[in-house]
Amino acid sequence: MARSQDEIVPNDVAHEVGHAARPHGIVGRIFTSLGLVLGGKAGAGIISLGYLLLATRFLGPTEYGVLVLVHAYVTTVCGIVEFPSWQAVVRYGAEAQQKNEPHRLVRLLRFGAKVELIGGALAILSAMLLVPLVGPHLDWPPKAMAFAPFYAFAVLGSVRSTPAGYLQLCGRFDLLGLHNLVQPVVRLGGALIVIAFGWGLRSFLVAWLLAALAEFAVLWAMGLWVAARELGSALWDPEQGDPAEENEGIWRFLIASNADVTLGELTGRVAPLVVGWVLGPAMAGLFSVAQRATVIIAQPAQILGNTAYAELSHVVASGRGGKALRRILGKIVVIGLLAAAPVVLVVALFPQQILHLLAGKAFTEAAGVMIVLVLARAIALIGPPCSSAISALGHPARSMSANLFASLVFLSAMPWLLHQYGLMGAGIQALGQAILASGLLVFLVWRSSLQR
Repeated sequence: MARSQDEIVPNDVAHEVGHAARPHGIVGRIFTSLGLVLGGKAGAGIISLGYLLLATRFLGPTEYGVLVLVHAYVTTVCGIVEFPSWQAVVRYGAEAQQKNEPHRLVRLLRFGAKVELIGGALAILSAMLLVPLVGPHLDWPPKAMAFAPFYAFAVLGSVRSTPAGYLQLCGRFDLLGLHNLVQPVVRLGGALIVIAFGWGLRSFLVAWLLAALAEFAVLWAMGLWVAARELGSALWDPEQGDPAEENEGIWRFLIASNADVTLGELTGRVAPLVVGWVLGPAMAGLFSVAQRATVIIAQPAQILGNTAYAELSHVVASGRGGKALRRILGKIVVIGLLAAAPVVLVVALFPQQILHLLAGKAFTEAAGVMIVLVLARAIALIGPPCSSAISALGHPARSMSANLFASLVFLSAMPWLLHQYGLMGAGIQALGQAILASGLLVFLVWRSSLQR
């Protein structure tokens, strides 16, 4: 199938970078890629609103809180134990593309897939084994406790970074956008079936598990399809070589970048568990709905960091990692903050109306914390592009250090904040961490880029 001229492909990128592409052209490509992914996210958001409306009204705050806690538990274990490889695939894959070495790229993809799948298997096993220890402290009912070990296979929904990294490298953000629809479509279909038959919490867990498995299968299928078209016979029969030797420092980079991603996302995953542990499942349900309202900022922020990473990696691979990179990054951050400002204003003016629409009257007491959370998300917009720039420059450990410090300071204070201020304590924790982490990352990307 022929590809249009508007589609971003590796050779086009390499050609343009090789001819000293102007920064504003790179920024344009980044936001074009962001638009492609957000197109899928927009559709996914509308569908997600549908299953949220159904689940919250059908289950109520307490059972919905249990559903959220089981899912948050599995994703937290997954985030700590799994070993995603997409950053290494993009960074070292950009070098392989620059040098026109398809066999090296295939060996890199196989290496990344092997590492990631082993990490995923360990995450599933860990999630299963820890259920008897964690579940009682989160007030899970017997039916949730019984199904939680099987729900551990929802880990697979996150074990898909190797194909995601390759699709980013190839500029196939259209497919990444399409993939965003998979999970909400399956969840919505499952919710409709559960409600139609009058089933309960366990059936909702089954629906969410099926959605995670579908996410896993569809993205790996997309990655294999594109790789077969782009890499041809090299994909199935690559030349012999050692990925660890031909990609200098890849293990060190993998460990540091994974620690950075884990720490950057850890608080968002752990926060509902801490709320449930201290305040109970009902408050965890309220907090989850308040968090849901911030997704309109949080998801574009992370996607912006991911789409920027592929372009910034090509810039660094071409030897242009100093002033040009800072100028590109500055434009990305400013545009992102300007786009977030209207969302913050709308949430601040109409918090109760938004919550009533999302989840019903029973959830409107989360209005105050929702305002603080959306402000925190807006400030945190600065972080993902800066982390991507630092990783593209080859220093993921610096980004990891910033996220680690901010997480340790504010996550450790969260139980005390919840005891002192109730649910608002979670908002205070999120705001403080966003300010500290963003400030540190801005300083570190400036320092790292000056060394180029």
